[in-house]
Amino acid sequence: MKAIVLEKQQHLEENPLRLKDVPIPEPKDDEIRIKINVCGACRTDLHIVEGELPAHKMPVIIGHQIVGRVDKLGKRVSKWKIGDRVGVPWLYKTCGKCKYCKSGKENLCDNAMFTGYDANGGFAQYTVISQDFAYQLPENYSDTEVAPLLCAGVIGYQAFQATGLKNKGRLGLFGFGSSAHIIIQVAMHLGLEVYVVSRTQKELDLARKLGAKWVGQIGDDMGVLLDAGIVFAPSGELLVQSLKKLDKGGRIVSAGIYTTPLPGFDYSLIYPEKCLTSIAHTTRQNVSSFLNIAAKFKIKTQINEYKLEEAQNALLNIKNSKISGSTILIIQ
Repeated sequence: MKAIVLEKQQHLEENPLRLKDVPIPEPKDDEIRIKINVCGACRTDLHIVEGELPAHKMPVIIGHQIVGRVDKLGKRVSKWKIGDRVGVPWLYKTCGKCKYCKSGKENLCDNAMFTGYDANGGFAQYTVISQDFAYQLPENYSDTEVAPLLCAGVIGYQAFQATGLKNKGRLGLFGFGSSAHIIIQVAMHLGLEVYVVSRTQKELDLARKLGAKWVGQIGDDMGVLLDAGIVFAPSGELLVQSLKKLDKGGRIVSAGIYTTPLPGFDYSLIYPEKCLTSIAHTTRQNVSSFLNIAAKFKIKTQINEYKLEEAQNALLNIKNSKISGSTILIIQ
């Protein structure tokens, strides 16, 4: 099969990704094999390629927003049949035995494995995964429309839940890439006012088009204080600056798997009762809950399509903020 293989972590400008012919994987007894139709690409892939996340498996096929059809079943598979459309997100497998798994916090599992990081992912024609870690996808989305929901949507929704907001309040989104352009629609569907901060005009234009109450730069006056905020950009400086926009009792959630170091800041930025926290990965329950919400109304995903062999260029465009919305590789 054709696959994009990372053999050594390097800056994208050094062309670390290679298109190769590799063996088609065979499913174990409890696994399904998926013939991949599309796979999303995002900043987590970029962090893996460039070494901002330490290597776990090398060489590795990256990619963790996988949409395809089941084409082979392991001997013990009972949940799926040949031809089913399935999705595979970042969480690849958990141990099911540690205190986190047993308490409903499997995203913190001591021995978790992640798609396209600890196990080969979706920048390829086929992949395999446990039958328990694949998902039925809402029928009101095409393959390209649903792929971003499996990472940007899932992580955005986990971050949104961590804010504590339900169906009212002011939510700030700091950085307006793939995840933010999905979660703004969920937040507005639930009745919240959304305020968007971005450095780039095209992202601000998209936020305004999607119904943001206010858009601007981090130094601009919003005119109000926020009840909560989500920081999507991998910037420690922005995390600190976002605290200045927060009302008493509010919460800032960092949605990234990586960020630059946080600068020192005055205690007044978290007093009284302001909270700065993060989320890590996701749980199967969170994925299922988000996909159920997505099935109830149509989330509009702005898609930038690339061929599999254009993966390196796709990630470069993400790195250099040349695109808005979500990036999708078409697998043929």
